[in-house]
Amino acid sequence: MRYLAKLYRAGLGLFTDLYQVTMAYGYWKNGLQDREAVFHLHFRSNPFGGGYAVACGLATAMEWLEDLAFTDEDRHYLAALNGVDGSPLLEPAFLEWLGGMRFACDVDAVPEGTLVFPYEPLLRVQGPIIQCQLVETALLCIVNFQTLIATKAARVCTAARGEPVIEFGARRAQGIDGAVAATRAAYVGGCAATSNLLAGRLLGIPVRGTHAHSWVMLFDDEREAFLAYARALPNNCVFLVDTYDTLEGVRHAIEAGRWLREHGHEMIGIRLDSGDLAALSVQARRMLDEAGFPKAVILASNELDETILASLKEQGAAITVWGVGTRLVTAHGQSALGGVYKLSAVRRPSGTWQPRIKISEQTVKTTNPGVLQVRRFWDDGTPIADAIYDVETDLSAGCTLVDPLDPTRRRRMPARTKHQDLLVPVFRAGRPVYEPPPLEETRRHAAANLAAFPAAVRRFVNPHLYPVGLEESLHQLKTRMILEARESAR
Repeated sequence: MRYLAKLYRAGLGLFTDLYQVTMAYGYWKNGLQDREAVFHLHFRSNPFGGGYAVACGLATAMEWLEDLAFTDEDRHYLAALNGVDGSPLLEPAFLEWLGGMRFACDVDAVPEGTLVFPYEPLLRVQGPIIQCQLVETALLCIVNFQTLIATKAARVCTAARGEPVIEFGARRAQGIDGAVAATRAAYVGGCAATSNLLAGRLLGIPVRGTHAHSWVMLFDDEREAFLAYARALPNNCVFLVDTYDTLEGVRHAIEAGRWLREHGHEMIGIRLDSGDLAALSVQARRMLDEAGFPKAVILASNELDETILASLKEQGAAITVWGVGTRLVTAHGQSALGGVYKLSAVRRPSGTWQPRIKISEQTVKTTNPGVLQVRRFWDDGTPIADAIYDVETDLSAGCTLVDPLDPTRRRRMPARTKHQDLLVPVFRAGRPVYEPPPLEETRRHAAANLAAFPAAVRRFVNPHLYPVGLEESLHQLKTRMILEARESAR
């Protein structure tokens, strides 16, 4: 579901970094703007010290790409930029060309909700290098953030063990779009609902909410506050019970629940937002049950994340609904995914591809050359390994996977092994050829992906490292290119 155009009235073509535009100008100035190139977006390490990431943000990225244009206002702004000598940075003819540019690249991407791993391309962008370059910042921003939040949500929902998690983070999110994008990604990652009404309207996500401490504090008496709320919204009563004394608040909620029942309604439950959540929830559960409200839920909030949820579960907490806010939408524990977008091949005048590589003293920063695809291998419904390979490589006879960090570790995949290529066509010549599924379907896809992987990959502490390898000929090409580059640098 499209939401950027509803959230932002102006065009978003300028959502890029200056160096993207200066490089684009350099390509244009040197007559290289139509040179065909391939870039890949990937990340180097799993977030939160975990064993996986959940791909997210593709539909939002598609919307941005479909609407990519530089308006008159954009070009007027760019025309006013000056170099260090005070003269215009960009000449008028380039700005005129920019105004007529329309997205014309091919894009292949991993569908949202798919589990992905370090070094695997989440997106492949192929087309005129000037366009491939201009879209870098937006693609990284959208995919990095939503993948990070979807992964955090998946971890939180795993800790909740099937109990509903409600995303409560709008007031602590990084900006309005940060809140909406986080809500979207959290829903993909498994959250059942959100408190964010704007996200609910734009994206069709279920919304949930009750009252705050200020409601109780307005009244002279907590009992009076609960009864007033029950009269006002008899079909939405989850009472926040910890404004003064938590267990006394539970008693007042029970009184309000009896009033609701007398008037043909039923209390949904109570919310705990402070104190010893494990102990208080057990006492509250006993009080609710003894009062005849066994179906009343106990919802907990208060700076929760997957670690605290897991601890509360171990302590036997009687909580059945979880409100997770700040630590979810701000990705507590990891401020950014760290995804990168790198050139990997350029088209020769002859029409063949010439691979490109960036090398580094840090092995993890050395890129993979070629036009890449990811193949996932399965055994009896369980993913067993992924191969990164060049699309021009024939894998019909099977392949050997080489660990990118330890080439002595190898694994053979016979031809008969069931497999699936993860990157699917999204744009061809700038036209969308992929219809993003409804968000609810994407959420189900994420849940099914998580369930398919072994529990060892999903655990929080010392997760199993899922095997991802370079196809052997790609590994050989990469090694040769590294040696040649280092030799020529001497």
